[in-house]
Amino acid sequence: SHSTATPTATATITVPPPRPPPPPRRLFTMPHSFGYRARTRDMFCRPFRKSGVIKLSTYLTTYKRGDYVDIKAHAAIHKGMPFKHYHGRTGIVFNITKRAVGVRVNKMVNGKVLEKRIHVRVEHVIPSKCRIGHIARVKKNEEIKKAVRAGSQEKVSLKRSPIMPKPAYFVDYKGTEPETIQPVPFSDLM
Repeated sequence: SHSTATPTATATITVPPPRPPPPPRRLFTMPHSFGYRARTRDMFCRPFRKSGVIKLSTYLTTYKRGDYVDIKAHAAIHKGMPFKHYHGRTGIVFNITKRAVGVRVNKMVNGKVLEKRIHVRVEHVIPSKCRIGHIARVKKNEEIKKAVRAGSQEKVSLKRSPIMPKPAYFVDYKGTEPETIQPVPFSDLM
């Protein structure tokens, strides 16, 4: 007779080691986004109670070549918006197109000041007030020169000069004697 004994196979099952715990999550990370409009949350936001429909004078303002304009990006108008570096810069208009103006702006690149020419829509520029004081001073000086030529005024220096210190003077105290003021000595108020 045959023996029908089956051999017993011993299978070894390997269990993988437990995974290490995940590293602790950082609650705050510094900005690591370097997009086209990175860090412009406050720069491009509209002032308080100034959002909504754009006022009509923005489109009716006349710009001419040579005018000084301040570049101020309007976040609601995405077309023709300048790059964030030019926000708040003053430039000179060199070209006028149908809906935009070309502006010459100085930009420092690696220690050199380069003249950049950009075209910006009219919603993103406002007439600059940087020359108001200069123009008023020139006008006043011309009036003075005209009066001097006519002989109705004496010739004066039209150059700007810093405000000098006041001249020395003596204080007149007739009928009174100078009084020496000293602090009151400490006294216990209890």
